[in-house]
Amino acid sequence: MASRTQRRIITVFGASGFVGRHLVRRLAKDGWTIRAACRDVEKAHFLRTMSDVGQVTPWGCDIADANSVRVALDGAEAAVNLVGILYESGNATFQKIHADCAKQIAETAASLGIRHFVQMSALGADKNSDSEYARTKAMGEDAVKAALPSASIVRPSVVFGPEDSFFNTFAGICRISPFLPVFGAPTFPDVSFGGGKPFAINFLGDGGPKFQPVYVGDVADAIVKCLSDSTCAGKTYELAGPSVYSCADIMRLVLNATSRKRALLPAPLWILEIKAFFLEKLPKPLLTTDQVKLLQKDNVAGGSLPGLSELGISATPAEAILPTYLRRYRTPLAQTRAVG
Repeated sequence: MASRTQRRIITVFGASGFVGRHLVRRLAKDGWTIRAACRDVEKAHFLRTMSDVGQVTPWGCDIADANSVRVALDGAEAAVNLVGILYESGNATFQKIHADCAKQIAETAASLGIRHFVQMSALGADKNSDSEYARTKAMGEDAVKAALPSASIVRPSVVFGPEDSFFNTFAGICRISPFLPVFGAPTFPDVSFGGGKPFAINFLGDGGPKFQPVYVGDVADAIVKCLSDSTCAGKTYELAGPSVYSCADIMRLVLNATSRKRALLPAPLWILEIKAFFLEKLPKPLLTTDQVKLLQKDNVAGGSLPGLSELGISATPAEAILPTYLRRYRTPLAQTRAVG
């Protein structure tokens, strides 16, 4: 822990979110004094308990307001922008949050002399993507690099951990449904002959799009490393876990961790697109047409950019973490057996 007389101040935008709470804990252990910038200060007070008294300050900030951003950054030595959205709502559009606000935060940081800056983007960020989410993430990267060439960019794959909205969602579905969906499965099953059997039917194809989930603790450690190691300046890192899973594999991971048996149901993308058209009208949609576009490409590291290993971090396997927080979705009998 750094000395109390060394006031290294860092502003973390989006500190109360999923990745933010884990990052705040890591930064506090590293001795930083943290301004936890977020929209709702009341909901961020839990961050105070992750550090010594006074080390973390929930800080109200509207990232769309230039003066509010400047006040949050003034006097800070470093900054991290974690803010992102999975769907658009009202004035909170992908363009505004991922590109325009990222640009404003980086330009303000640069004007205040801040050089230690980390922008959290996403694996698959691409200006040529069919997905608005992926396009604006790439635009945000470019805006940050233009304003602050020394900034580090991190592109995590699907992030998992106790509060995630990925594995928890499917584990929750296990409780109420006899099926789990396999996104991107073929419309018609594959029928093959031979192998000593009359024929075999494969309803899931190759299992749908591929994912490389990364543990939230590893993402937090990567960001801390980028802030503390000058050799990371100006670089972009792809943060991905040690294993690649198809969508069908993801569902099997959920079933194993929850000790439940459910049938895997093919969910072709064209069917998902029809459902998403209606679901995205909800205040908090479970699926949007833009997310279906993201599913058309695998969410895995390309290999051309450095990753966790180059940051000295050993990627944590999903199998080691999922049972620790998905066990609450097990049936009472399965929980009793696990304890026994």
